[in-house]
Amino acid sequence: MIAGQHKEIEALVQEAIQNERNLDDLINEALIAAMDVVGDRFARSEIFVPEMLVSAVTMKKGLDIIKPLLKEDKEQAKGKIVLCTVKGDLHDIGKNLVAMMLEGAGFEVIDLGVDATVENVIDTVSQAHPQVLGLSALLTTTMPEMENVIQMLKNRGLRANVKVMIGGAPVDAGFAAKIGADAYGKDAAEAVNIARSFIVHQ
Repeated sequence: MIAGQHKEIEALVQEAIQNERNLDDLINEALIAAMDVVGDRFARSEIFVPEMLVSAVTMKKGLDIIKPLLKEDKEQAKGKIVLCTVKGDLHDIGKNLVAMMLEGAGFEVIDLGVDATVENVIDTVSQAHPQVLGLSALLTTTMPEMENVIQMLKNRGLRANVKVMIGGAPVDAGFAAKIGADAYGKDAAEAVNIARSFIVHQ
């Protein structure tokens, strides 16, 4: 995964499964651990977006083999999370990475994609009853949309039922506090830890 060898990953995962490797270990100690290394290298500018994307695609191929086996194992999802990039913003690399890592960590992920309207987000939260809502933005001009979503959750009486975490290059913990979000995740690995902490404490 770290080398982005997406053609080899499926055979390697299949081999590990045939050797009766623990599925949780495969996800946590192999796939997620490798993605953490990729994230660190990206943060240090040792690799760039194209390399990170190839690693993410490689991880998804590995996860796609493991996920059906987890369902067969009747393992319950650890929680339900709705993710989106807010209205006006078409950036999805970070969000997709968060979605893949959350799935790898055992969460059910409902991904609304990019340019998600406030109405679409609120309707999904209302119908799906997730424990966590993740909002992403890469443009400073779309940051106010995050606050609009939180305000609408309050208006519709849904805010008490869902934890909101935000992420993206222009946002930080101070902005999260200002708009009334519950947490800010600086990267995908932190987003997974935040989601786990929210659901444990419910």
